[in-house]
Amino acid sequence: MTTPRPTGRGTAIGDTHLSLRERVYVELRERIIEGEYPAGLRLVEREIADELRVSRVPVREAMQRLESEGFLSVQPRRGSVVAEFGPEDAEYLFDVRENLEGLAARLAARHASPERLRDLERLLARGRKAAESGRLREAVSLNADFHRRIVELSGNPLLVDLMTPLDSRLRRLFRLTSAQADGEPMCGAHERLYEAVRDRDEDGAEALARAHVADTRASTQRLLAALPDAPRGPA
Repeated sequence: MTTPRPTGRGTAIGDTHLSLRERVYVELRERIIEGEYPAGLRLVEREIADELRVSRVPVREAMQRLESEGFLSVQPRRGSVVAEFGPEDAEYLFDVRENLEGLAARLAARHASPERLRDLERLLARGRKAAESGRLREAVSLNADFHRRIVELSGNPLLVDLMTPLDSRLRRLFRLTSAQADGEPMCGAHERLYEAVRDRDEDGAEALARAHVADTRASTQRLLAALPDAPRGPA
């Protein structure tokens, strides 16, 4: 079988509030993000459909969507393969993030309600606890959730729509580097950003968000370069 069966999941997608098309898309996307489908792996539509116990139509649609989002690429004589994620891909992502997340932080400081701020504070506490306990993969996942929450707190639905596909790429990037990541600096940066949002300091929140993205860019590039067989060009 070309497409491996992931070891940590069931083979059939469960019933949820999502449509079948969306469930198949989310399942395949998560397998790529979590590394269950590694870069360079060829995905076979028929085999995936058989495993998930669905027709080939939602699988084909999901793969087309993942291709448009940069998770898959079509190669001659191979078909759809999981795209690489190298240093140049990270640069493209960080260029966009620095501007959009700065704006999101500014708007969050302007619009966030006390209730949503308490939720954000609880998320920070969970991330700090995971980092201090050495559960780095969990800490990295929670830190990615923090970025997504800041965007949601902006109160701007267009910004949320723009950042949603970037969030998936960010999660994949953080997953690739999580084994080597140091959660402590990330937690500290998020806590300072939270304080600026809580204090309604729009200028400070934007500056901290931009600085955090810039710091993360530098550390992530070092981690990517240290990965075995790290790609050196764009996907």
